[in-house]
Amino acid sequence: MLTISQLAAYSGVTVRAVRHYHQIGLLPEPERDRSGYRTYDSAAVVRLIRIHTLADAGVPLARVQELLDADPEAFSDGVQEIDKDLRAEIRRLQGTRRRLARLAAGEHLALPQSVVDYLDRLRGLGVEERYIELERDAWIMIAAQVPHLIDAVIAKKHEQLDDPDMVRLYSFLRGALDWPADDPRVVEVADILERLRIRAVEAGEVGADGFDDRFVDLLDSTMVESSPGAERVLAILEERGWRGWTRIERVPADRLNTELPPS
Repeated sequence: MLTISQLAAYSGVTVRAVRHYHQIGLLPEPERDRSGYRTYDSAAVVRLIRIHTLADAGVPLARVQELLDADPEAFSDGVQEIDKDLRAEIRRLQGTRRRLARLAAGEHLALPQSVVDYLDRLRGLGVEERYIELERDAWIMIAAQVPHLIDAVIAKKHEQLDDPDMVRLYSFLRGALDWPADDPRVVEVADILERLRIRAVEAGEVGADGFDDRFVDLLDSTMVESSPGAERVLAILEERGWRGWTRIERVPADRLNTELPPS
């Protein structure tokens, strides 16, 4: 007869594991002898080895009892089912690892690859990092609102970067967050934005954006609060009949004089 330490040694497990298997009912706990010690026979060694082999192969302990008591056909079916579950778990973990690898790159948190590539293109134009961070945060919110549209929106943004006016606009954004409202470059930025808006309207690119009004207001306020110059740009555009930053809206001519203060 064997002590618990001998049983563990013969079966290739720890004494702690033996006690755990007792606790969860996988290994029957023997009666104690007259000295108060548990003693085990060869059947306990064989059962413990089988338990350890199944557990070491990745079989969840909750399924081990089922397989130990199964006939050969049921055992085979059970193993195949566990293997299917493990393959699904492996795919899930591989997906998690890919997401973690992307997050390690720094900018992929909550952003699709298309937006990351677009931000990198802005860096290539010399746009300062503070403005990149401002756009990044806006894109995070946009991607969460319209995940099914974000790649198409970014593709359009790439097309716009082929426009010399758009490139010139971004060239102004080096240090633009620090411009005071009366900086003369603010008017130049407004001029460029107005030309871009006119072309967008003529090309039929102004329409539904998938955002509710409250979300549009949130995006606009984020931009306006970023710089005194940004607020002045919007004021100039409103004086010229344009409203909003995120959503392009033409103010009817008959409402300009009544709604807008004199410049």
